[in-house]
Amino acid sequence: MPIGISDDHVELAGAFGKWAASLGGIEAARAAEEDPAATFSEITAAVDEMGLLAITADGGSLVDLAVAVEACATALLPGPLLGSAVASAVLPELPGPVALCLDGSVVHDAPGSTHALVVADDEVRLVPLEGVELTPGAGPDLTRRTSLGELSAGDGTVVPDLSAARLRSLVVTLAAAEASGVARWCLDTAVEYAGVREQFGKKIGAFQAIKHLCAQMLETTESVTAAAWDAASAVSEESAQQEFATLVAGVICFDGAVSAAKDCIQVLGGIGFTFEHDAQLYLRRAIALRALVGSSSSYAARLAGLAADGVRRHVHIDLDEAEDEARAEVRAEAERIGALPEEERRAALAESGFLTPHWPQPHGLGADPVHQLVIDEELDRAGVQRPDLKIGAWAAPTIIAHGNDEQRDRFVGPTLRGEIEWCQLFSEPGAGSDLASLRTKAVRDANPDGQSGWRLTGQKVWTSLAHAADWGICLARTNPEAKQHAGITYFLVDMKSEGLEVRPLRELTGEAMFNEVFLDGVFVPDECVVGEVDGGWKLARTTLSNERVAMAGSHLGDSPERAVRLLVAGEVAEQRAAVGTAVAWATVVRLLATRSTLRSLAGQGPGPESSVAKLVGVRSRQDSAELVVELLGPRIFTDDDLAREALHEQLMTRCLSIAGGTTQVLRNVAGERILGLPRG
Repeated sequence: MPIGISDDHVELAGAFGKWAASLGGIEAARAAEEDPAATFSEITAAVDEMGLLAITADGGSLVDLAVAVEACATALLPGPLLGSAVASAVLPELPGPVALCLDGSVVHDAPGSTHALVVADDEVRLVPLEGVELTPGAGPDLTRRTSLGELSAGDGTVVPDLSAARLRSLVVTLAAAEASGVARWCLDTAVEYAGVREQFGKKIGAFQAIKHLCAQMLETTESVTAAAWDAASAVSEESAQQEFATLVAGVICFDGAVSAAKDCIQVLGGIGFTFEHDAQLYLRRAIALRALVGSSSSYAARLAGLAADGVRRHVHIDLDEAEDEARAEVRAEAERIGALPEEERRAALAESGFLTPHWPQPHGLGADPVHQLVIDEELDRAGVQRPDLKIGAWAAPTIIAHGNDEQRDRFVGPTLRGEIEWCQLFSEPGAGSDLASLRTKAVRDANPDGQSGWRLTGQKVWTSLAHAADWGICLARTNPEAKQHAGITYFLVDMKSEGLEVRPLRELTGEAMFNEVFLDGVFVPDECVVGEVDGGWKLARTTLSNERVAMAGSHLGDSPERAVRLLVAGEVAEQRAAVGTAVAWATVVRLLATRSTLRSLAGQGPGPESSVAKLVGVRSRQDSAELVVELLGPRIFTDDDLAREALHEQLMTRCLSIAGGTTQVLRNVAGERILGLPRG
């Protein structure tokens, strides 16, 4: 999805996208390839006529401007657009197309511009270019021109209330919007090609290597877009928040755009390496943008310093006035729960519906996304933390959606109150991510009392918390003659049943959270079959239509926070950039979650952010955990608390790319279900 989330922004992006594509910018750039002084005046005039550079002057926000700039970059419009867009955000009236000179000698987009914004010490001046002697420069971007020369800042006029730092921040923000447009074109182009190009009798998108490469491009592109969106969104916030968001964009967006362009060419293969294909133009734009703003490591080092000073990104969401009116009632209930003794709060949360407000009544409130966020905010304000339902968060919704009244009464309330703990008996030695191939069988039988039911026989593995669970949700094959996805039934298994044995599996951390579970003729009565016999596959994939919506917090996660603490202690100053990079990626994971929440608030269907957040989040946690161990160096051989915690985190996070579907399987899913690539 592009930068814009709201209906207005989606409409704005669509309008500018169609318009920009109609201007033939790439053709104009190719025609002017040998002209170092090309001004692209016709396109520059069209940009002015379209009103793009008047967006902020007409009351629009910087996000509005970023949406339009992203759309233009997707079409790779040539000419002095970036400098003019930056100038339009700070000047009450544009004198004409505006170039940028950030270092005193390189003037970006000078051909065709009437003025330049020039940085001189800590002030910014608007310098007329008429009569100034500039020589044509060289550069990778064929859609833009650069000139060289010494600009005398004293010849211009000082731009009021615009520092050099503020100008650079705006340049990064709008260049990040361009980077998002570049990355998005590269992703779309690669996916389209992978869906039609055939090799070895198949569409190349069906090959896992191509599918994974496209899925990784999706991860990169959504991360770039999220960071660019946040940089533009933070412009009205206090200075530390603005700076934090801009630095995250500096770390993420420009390397990401270059990476997406390179991967696009890789998917295209030989045709992508030709000059005739437009992919090389997008790679050139991405390289030029990165050279303009500077290396990501410089932004990462500054971001680490900001994090060390205690700054974290807090994204504010404006909620509906109607919910603000209902807030008093929610606040009163949250304060009542907060005043209770700790041991009584869980029952009160369950009774009030505040524990799972997205669940339907009477187990929850059937709350819409906005109401959920109000409850979250007021519980946080009252100092009330929800308990983790663990596997119960999967078991109970399935029982609510597909079980009968007796099952709902028997299991849902006790699960919410913490009286029942659950485990999930899905994975098997020969059926991990491929659940359809499970072999645990269930055959019709009766117990000695004549009660009708089923006998379950088989082995489950990687069962978290089985040693402590009261009940398990179990898939077993009831019809061996049916197709793989059919003939499976969803059972509720009493973990104290005769014939059931739990054997702890010691994992690489040295702990035993996972277990093997052996079922030897375990009897399950008919009353513990959820849904229809042979209909369990659908239940296994159940999620309630009213999905949980939550705001991502500002906490970076254990490992990035540990890295920042080491920096504060003065132990890792030389690796400041690595710490900042970890901070940036942890922030992006939360931005992806925030954008998913905003999409829900806008009444839109799920976007790709939630799926991407899982993939990016796993990589962020694993990389940051590894970084902390690296930062500790020889200290890892000591027995102090931090060394133990850091090593445990690095070892434990290895499971994240395996549990809940391996990263490779999830990339297959993302490639097929989000990007629409063919199945292998």
